[in-house]
Amino acid sequence: MAVKTDAEVIIGGKVFTLSGYESEEYLQRVASYLNNKLAEYNKLEDFTRQPPARQNILMQLNIADDYFKARKQIAIQEEELQVKEKELYDLKHELVAAQMKLENAEKSLKSVQKELDDSSRKIVRLETELADKKERNDRNERTDRNKRE
Repeated sequence: MAVKTDAEVIIGGKVFTLSGYESEEYLQRVASYLNNKLAEYNKLEDFTRQPPARQNILMQLNIADDYFKARKQIAIQEEELQVKEKELYDLKHELVAAQMKLENAEKSLKSVQKELDDSSRKIVRLETELADKKERNDRNERTDRNKRE
């Protein structure tokens, strides 16, 4: 179970003790955020003319607005993340399919190359046989001519 943390922070020039299960650093960041909001609004003349109760309500409204905008931004980013994850998933499947297609093409290429090599050897063998037969045939014809003469 998380340990409860107490941290003394300064908000609007006053010391407060914040307690929570977050780290002291986080509690200081929360106080810093509030101090930045106060400083931002204290620069506005219209804000400083308002009674303190109204100033507090305006600050609360502004902080709530920041919160809802942040939640909306998170929802948008989560949606974008889901889209990107789906794209990545689809691309991985396309890559696997392309790799399988490449492997099949390489196998087919090897098979065709083997057929080509076999056919080339057969052509050489047949050309050699043809040359041998022509040579024998020429010899036989010369021998026959010589016998007739």
